Amino acid sequence: MDGALKIGELAARLGLNPRTIRYYEQAGILPEPERSRGGFRLYTDEDAERLRFVKSAQRVGLTLGEIKEVLAFRDRDQRPCRYVAGVIEQRLAEIDERMRELRTLKHELTELRERMHAEGIAERDAPYCHYIEAAGRPS
Repeated sequence: MDGALKIGELAARLGLNPRTIRYYEQAGILPEPERSRGGFRLYTDEDAERLRFVKSAQRVGLTLGEIKEVLAFRDRDQRPCRYVAGVIEQRLAEIDERMRELRTLKHELTELRERMHAEGIAERDAPYCHYIEAAGRPS
C-alpha cells in the first residue's frame, strides 16, 4: 500500500493520540486498517479525511454516536445533511435548556452569597453548612 501511514504518523499529522485512533476503530468510527507484513496498521488518506471530519463534528458538539450515524450515511452513499440538521436543532434546544438552568442556578447562588455576606458567614450548629442545608429545603 503506497503512501500508507502508520498509526503514529497519522496521529501526529492530525494532532491525535494513537490510543484515540485505536478507540475509533473499536467503536466502528474508523474501519479496521490494512496491516503491513510486520503487523503495523496502515492508514490511507481517506482514513485521515474521515478522522478530520470526526474532529470537526466533535468540535460542533456531535456525540460519537451521532458521528457514527453520519459516517454510516456516507458509507451507504447517502447524504447526511438532513440528519445533521435535526441533530443541530436538538443540540440547540438542549443548550437553550441548559442555559436556562444555569441562569436559575446563578440567581440562586447569587442570593445565597448575598445572604452569607450579609450575615458575615456565620457558623451555626448544623451537621454540615446551614446555608446549603437551608437552600435545599422547600420554601
